[in-house]
Amino acid sequence: MKNVLDCVATPQGEVNLFGHIAPGFEPVLHAFRENFTKGAELGAACSAYVNGERVVDIWGGWRCLNHQKPWDEDTMVVVMSTTKGLTALAMALLHADGQLDFDRTVASYWPEFAQGGKSSVTVRQLLAHQAGLAAVDVPLTPKSMADRQTLEDVLAKQVPLWVPGTRHGYHATTLGFYQNAIIRRADQQGRTVGELVRDRLSGTPPNDMYIGLPDAIPDARVAKIAVGPDWRAMRQLPLRTILSSLNPRSLFHRVAANPKLKKLSDVSTRQYLKLELPSFGCVATARALALTYSLFAGRNPILQGTSETFCQLEASAIQPSNDGTDIVLGIPTAYSLGFSKPSPFFNFGSDDRAYGTPGAGGSQAFADPATHLGFAYTPNNLRLGVLDDQRARVLREATYQCIEKLS
Repeated sequence: MKNVLDCVATPQGEVNLFGHIAPGFEPVLHAFRENFTKGAELGAACSAYVNGERVVDIWGGWRCLNHQKPWDEDTMVVVMSTTKGLTALAMALLHADGQLDFDRTVASYWPEFAQGGKSSVTVRQLLAHQAGLAAVDVPLTPKSMADRQTLEDVLAKQVPLWVPGTRHGYHATTLGFYQNAIIRRADQQGRTVGELVRDRLSGTPPNDMYIGLPDAIPDARVAKIAVGPDWRAMRQLPLRTILSSLNPRSLFHRVAANPKLKKLSDVSTRQYLKLELPSFGCVATARALALTYSLFAGRNPILQGTSETFCQLEASAIQPSNDGTDIVLGIPTAYSLGFSKPSPFFNFGSDDRAYGTPGAGGSQAFADPATHLGFAYTPNNLRLGVLDDQRARVLREATYQCIEKLS
């Protein structure tokens, strides 16, 4: 029997909120309720685990655009670049197994990668968005992205856009493809990132996380997404970032426009979701993401990780030799091992040990080792504008306030 926590009056009508709130975490439900009251949500879920224990697991609203089908307990949604964190967690497990060394060159795993002056690029530099491979010259299509060999040939031939290690810039689409190529070669079983996530991360219930959605998952379980700009949030960005986003000749556009989509909501269709898109194509529940990050935050033995791997994940970002301004986004950012680290425009976690990723439109998931917290927020009303969505931020801040009061 579903546990109805609240009934909310929204501009679109009444919405029921369901789930579980541990004693002392009621303010998170109140913040979740306010997001709906303000008309900021279509459907959404938020989950938080501390020391592997569920303290917040709430959902509500609609999984369709016509407000006819409610968001259910097992509803999943495409989480855009929050996917990158899941791919990075899979790579961390290969490191713990001794199959991947972050300080080896990419070419030592994938010799063809050395083309175009990339022979000295390390795995660590690539995962820190410092390799200069934020864009590719060849147009990407669903067909080409499904043809792994052709795709990897294109990636291997790509010439860096800047001298690797000197700058960093958000590899919005390309990073996951490069990661998948490394994973397949480093893993002794030759698994892809989707297979590795399934075998090593999705084996721990709740296991609703997929990079490459199986045919067996019915369409009814996947929420449809709505996409629109958040003009108010965009005002927080520097003028140079706004101008870059509007300039079709900018590096920002070169990165964002490949693959070329008729509309961003196309990524939530089966044509894209069935592909392994390790940068932006994960379909998941907030519950599964939060629990997974909580296990990492608490260094849980079930992960079979090593102390060295956890220390690497928790280490501060190593900035490029120039400055910390992201050459693609035009704002200060911090990246490490495939994750975002706390920075002025995504200031999450208790300290610099935190690691995770935000996704376009509002989703985010992260680990905070200081509090052993795993947190995730997954909406289907994608509001484009900033890295750290206001809806997620109020939920995150409420969670921390509760943890502080109970500590």
